[in-house]
Amino acid sequence: MSRRTLPLNAIHAFIVTARHLNLTRAAGELCITQGAVSRKIASLENWLGFALFDRHARGLTLTAQGASLLPAMKTPFEQMMQAAEQASKTHGVIRLKAPTCAMRWLVPKLVALEQAQPDLHVSLTSTVDHSTQLDNHDVAILYGSQPAGSCRLFDEELTPVIAASLQPEKPMAVSDLSGFTFLHPTADGRDWQLWLSQQPSAVLLKRNQHFDTMDLAISAAIQGFGVTVADVTLIAADLAMKRLIAPFSETVKTGAVYSLIQRPPEEAPPQLAALVAWLCQR
Repeated sequence: MSRRTLPLNAIHAFIVTARHLNLTRAAGELCITQGAVSRKIASLENWLGFALFDRHARGLTLTAQGASLLPAMKTPFEQMMQAAEQASKTHGVIRLKAPTCAMRWLVPKLVALEQAQPDLHVSLTSTVDHSTQLDNHDVAILYGSQPAGSCRLFDEELTPVIAASLQPEKPMAVSDLSGFTFLHPTADGRDWQLWLSQQPSAVLLKRNQHFDTMDLAISAAIQGFGVTVADVTLIAADLAMKRLIAPFSETVKTGAVYSLIQRPPEEAPPQLAALVAWLCQR
């Protein structure tokens, strides 16, 4: 073996074997065969030019040279492993699952997080599934009822919104809604029905378009397709930038919430706590 190549795997085998002084137990910790441990030790001895262990029927003992060399190899090797582990923690990827309806709220927060903490990397998966299972993800945003032990992000609270180009010159009355195409975030129209049920006068829904998600209905409203009900938290940026106008002050809570679940601490990847703290801050 070339002396220019430091046999790190053999050094690791030497350190583990020196701790156990038993090839079988060393093989168990290293998850290799006893013969493989012997070959690694032999390769390091060949590289060094002297024996590290005396072999006996009952096990192993360190030679004088092996005992002298062990501390000098063990300390730097452990420091190297710690440095590698820290580097892995710093650059680990966190797998986040979120419903598509939450993207308008979530994506700006992730952009800001990457700017504030560039070493924290999030792999985002969007879904229309609202199950409470993490599957192979580390953290998930849920829509619906709040599971026990989850972090409550915000309550769903609806109000009608339209594109600024569609806003009449005079203040709108609820009855004016009948002149617009109603954009429904759900196939059954329950969101509109809930908001309209809180109004003093009935409204005729003449023209209707149904979408699979609230995000799609909001996008259609921004393009001037009609009027939709939307969650006030999800459209906060659209209202601030005048992409949408909320003509009424009345809002209604649906009873649904956006919440966050995560892996338990003992299974959590590095920096998961930082991501959760960022998303859960009020």
